[in-house]
Amino acid sequence: MRKEDKGVIIGQLADTVKQYGHFYLVDTTAMDAASTSELRRKCFKAGIKLVVVKNSLLHKALMSLDVDYSPLFDSLKGTTSVMFCETANAPAKLLKEYKEGIPALKAAYAEEGFYVDADQLEALATIKSKNEVIADIVALLQSPAKNVISALQSGGNTIHGVLKTLGERAE
Repeated sequence: MRKEDKGVIIGQLADTVKQYGHFYLVDTTAMDAASTSELRRKCFKAGIKLVVVKNSLLHKALMSLDVDYSPLFDSLKGTTSVMFCETANAPAKLLKEYKEGIPALKAAYAEEGFYVDADQLEALATIKSKNEVIADIVALLQSPAKNVISALQSGGNTIHGVLKTLGERAE
């Protein structure tokens, strides 16, 4: 491979890492062609981009970025496929469907954290996305407001009913 071609691939990998924000390093060595094809279809349906990479090129792409990805560098051995995604836990949920540990998780970068080794798969599957956390916070904040509104409505719309309801709540 020519040096210019390598430079282009490194740039494309760096752009993809920046675009998606979450990625998993996966070992797909033990998978045959049919299994790999099935994995690619599942990834496509789940909105995950699956790419087989050369470790040295991915290493250089990660080095070119502003984030320190050095905790992942030891995982760049053997055959490496990268699962890029918008939702941090989507690849983990997909990998959990495979019972024999094939494909195997090597490492992941999700929600600005590093997860190294296959034993981190369960933790990755339970990660909540930023949108899920925001939805949980909004639901928690809405709950007290709904209680006050329902209490005010149950006391009637008169000032006496409102004051009586608020007085009962304060006690």
